[in-house]
Amino acid sequence: MEKIFDITKFGAVGDGVFDSTEAIQNALDEASKCMGSVIVPPGKYMVSKLKMYGQGVSLVGTSAWSFRSDGASVLLLNDKNVDCLIDISGAFGCSIKGICLDGRNLGNNIHGIKLYWDKYNGGSEEDTPTVDDCRIGSFSGDGLHFEHVWCFSVRHSMIHRNGGAGLYIDGWDAFVLDNWFTANKNGGIMGGPVVASVTCTGNRVEWNRRGGFILPSGDSYNITGNFFDRSFGPALELGSENKKVHTVAVTGNIFRRSGALADGESFEEACHSSHVYMRNCIGTVVSANTMRVGRNDNGKGVESPDYSFIIENCENCVIKDNTMYYGALAQNIVLRGNNESCVISDNIGNVK
Repeated sequence: MEKIFDITKFGAVGDGVFDSTEAIQNALDEASKCMGSVIVPPGKYMVSKLKMYGQGVSLVGTSAWSFRSDGASVLLLNDKNVDCLIDISGAFGCSIKGICLDGRNLGNNIHGIKLYWDKYNGGSEEDTPTVDDCRIGSFSGDGLHFEHVWCFSVRHSMIHRNGGAGLYIDGWDAFVLDNWFTANKNGGIMGGPVVASVTCTGNRVEWNRRGGFILPSGDSYNITGNFFDRSFGPALELGSENKKVHTVAVTGNIFRRSGALADGESFEEACHSSHVYMRNCIGTVVSANTMRVGRNDNGKGVESPDYSFIIENCENCVIKDNTMYYGALAQNIVLRGNNESCVISDNIGNVK
C-alpha cells in the first residue's frame, strides 16, 4: 500500500497563485487511511483551511527558513473567512515538519495551526501532535492555538509576528524546546484557564508585545535556559489576581531589557515594567537567573525595566541567587502583600 503522498501528484502547484487546497486535502485524506506521510515539495502553495485527522499522519516539507524569510515549502493562506490554516483536532500523533505557514495578515483571529476540543480530554486520548522545524507567522490570531490539548511538542520553530500569541496553551503535558518566539502581539506564550506540566527550554523570546511567557494559572512548569529579550511587558508573568500558580522551577534564564513600552502605549499597571512578575505563586523556585536593563537595538528607544522582580502574595517560594547587574532602573525587588513564608535572599545587583 502506498503510504507516501506527494501533493503535486494530486494537482498542487507551488507557484503562489493556483489554489492547491483541494489537492492537498485529497493527499491528507489518503494519508489518514494508512498513517501516511504527505510530502510538500519546495514551492509556494495557496490554500484555504486544511484538515488533518486520523492516527499518525505527517505533513512534511523542506524547511530552509531564515529569520527574515520563509523557507522552501510554504503554505500561503488565501481565505479570510476561515478560523485557521491547519486544523489538527482529532489528528492523534500527527506531525508537521519543515513547513512554513504564512497567514498574510488576513481576516480576524485566524490561527496558523489549531487544535480544539469543547472540553478537556475531548478526544479521549492524548493528542500528541509535534510541530518541528516550522516557520509560522503573520496570522491575525495565534500562531499555534491549542485549546483543551493533552500532550504536545513544539520544537526548533520560529513563531513570529502573529496578531495573537505565538503559542496559546489551554491544557497540559507539553515540551516547548529550541524555538524562536518573535514579535507576537499577545505574548510569546499565553496560557489559558488551565496550563500544567509544561517544559520550556532553550527558547529565544524576543520583541513580543504584552510580554514573553504569560501563565496566569496552573502548575508544574520547568522554565530553564531561555533567553528573554526586549519584552513589551514582563518577560515572565506567573499567576494572576484571582488565580494561583504552583510547583514551578525557573532557572538559568537571561532576562534582558524587559518591560518596555511601545510607542504610543501605556501600561495598565506600573508593575508590567519588570523582568519577572509573580502573583499568588506557591512552591515556586526562581534561581540562578541574570537580569539587565537595556534599550532597543542601536541604543534607541526607552530604557527598561523599572523593576527586576515584583513578588506579590506568594507562599513557600524561593527567590535566591539571582544576579541583577544594572537589573532595573528603579528597584530590583519589590514585595507586595504577604510573602512571609517565602525565602528571598542572596540576590545581588544594583539599579542603573
